[in-house]
Amino acid sequence: MAGIYIHIPFCKQACFYCNFHFSTSLKKKEEMIAALILEIELRKAEIQNEIIETIYFGGGTPSVLSVNEIQLLLDAIYKNHAVIDHPEITLEANPDDLSEVKIIELSKSPINRLSIGIQSFFEKDLKLMNRAHNAQEARESLSIATRYFDNISVDLIYGVPDCTDQEWCENIKITLSFGVSHISSYALTVEPETALERFIEKGVIKNVDEDKAEAQFNILIDELTKANFIHYETSNFGKENFFSKNNSSYWLGKSYLGIGPSAHSFDGKRRSWNVQNNTKYIKSIAQNDLPIQRETLSVTDRYNEYVMTGLRTIWGVSFNKIDTDFGENYTKYLKMQSKKYIEQKLLYIENKVLKTTHKGKFLSDGIASDLFMINLI
Repeated sequence: MAGIYIHIPFCKQACFYCNFHFSTSLKKKEEMIAALILEIELRKAEIQNEIIETIYFGGGTPSVLSVNEIQLLLDAIYKNHAVIDHPEITLEANPDDLSEVKIIELSKSPINRLSIGIQSFFEKDLKLMNRAHNAQEARESLSIATRYFDNISVDLIYGVPDCTDQEWCENIKITLSFGVSHISSYALTVEPETALERFIEKGVIKNVDEDKAEAQFNILIDELTKANFIHYETSNFGKENFFSKNNSSYWLGKSYLGIGPSAHSFDGKRRSWNVQNNTKYIKSIAQNDLPIQRETLSVTDRYNEYVMTGLRTIWGVSFNKIDTDFGENYTKYLKMQSKKYIEQKLLYIENKVLKTTHKGKFLSDGIASDLFMINLI
């Protein structure tokens, strides 16, 4: 089984914290859609022997597309690939795009899962992040969407300067009041070359407080656990049977094809990524020339990726898999490197699987990097 990711590189305005590839000009939207369709055709052989189980529209802001434009892209996928009968088809959406008319249209389309970028229900937080929607639109979009979709994920951001723990609890409480089945939540991160970084350097916005972010992360875990959500990946919480199949496939090492500028692909052993420029992408695809860079992952690269993704999930890192896929030297190395974290009660072993403890979840990426094999053995 494999997945297809389609990157829609357009946004109405730039969020201050975002470092994803996008343009705030929609002038080339029609050309982009034509290029995306052509890339789907040009790359159909790459996962020809795989059946597609998930289709994910990410970005950018995919909800700027009309339902007809979304359907054109889906038609191209079905024309060129074998797709299971009931695939998970997700559309990332911003609240300001989700009018009742748009939601009804989407509900009648093949889209069966919405991922709504709420981030916060407080006006001051939304303004600090330069989100395109306001607090009222956040509530209204969920109120309407939950009437037409059973499978909805909400994005929330914690660690926002001046967002108190009480306000963060209120964000969680409001989200749960809508009965959504999935929540993705991320710490506000200062990425290089973003507006947020510049504003912090100039003192316009307070710097991110890592201790505060960790405290709000723990609040999130506690509140969602009480609400019967399963913390199945560091940033993702789902009710039973509502885990994101698309995201889970990344963490479980399944193949996926990334379509669009800046999109990444993976076939188990090779990784590739498209040029991060709309004009160059459109021009190159129009000439039947794929604007792609590729790399073959070494055994050590694949080991490191497995450790990184595994520690972020409830499935952990299997010593048996390490032994089988990478060799006993890697298993010995992992056991040696993880010993200190087990002693610190940040990691533990259960049925020959290495996992993070509650305390270790927030630190999983840093711990994983220390478990990486730096040199080939």
